[in-house]
Amino acid sequence: MVRDQIAQTITVGILFVVLGLVTWATARPFLFPSLGPSAYLLAAGEGESARASSPYHVIGGHLVAVVSGLVAFHLLAPATDITTVLGSSSPISSTALLRFGAGSVVAMMGTTFGMLATNTNHPAACATTLIVSLGVLSTLVDGVYIVLAVTALVVLNNYLVYPAMTTLGAEPEEPR
Repeated sequence: MVRDQIAQTITVGILFVVLGLVTWATARPFLFPSLGPSAYLLAAGEGESARASSPYHVIGGHLVAVVSGLVAFHLLAPATDITTVLGSSSPISSTALLRFGAGSVVAMMGTTFGMLATNTNHPAACATTLIVSLGVLSTLVDGVYIVLAVTALVVLNNYLVYPAMTTLGAEPEEPR
């Protein structure tokens, strides 16, 4: 059990070191909050989480989330981010905050519908849709980088880190 915990911890560490270096070298958003749960699911191995951690679900779920978040943000939210509005508004009188709230509802509903319709269920993607719809990473270019980062995470895990861990005898088991 301890070996599995160490292997999973090292796996997540390697994934984030690589993506952190890519972020540093490119000054592009290859790190964002919803990548953490995706990395955890990938590092946790097979078992109950296998469906949610398959490449189709991880990449597809985040892609659906990005599209839903972009649509909601550009249709409903002001051309800024939620942190700017929170710092400059009186909450009860802020139409900008109301628009962000409406946008997050639309984004979550769109993501839920989209993931169910495409069978790309990946819970961490729900955080991605909020990141996008709340204006944190809300341009089309940001969306492309989100999908590239998620794809890089999956490729790194499935073709480099996981095979290396397996070769070293540290293949993780389901953490539950």
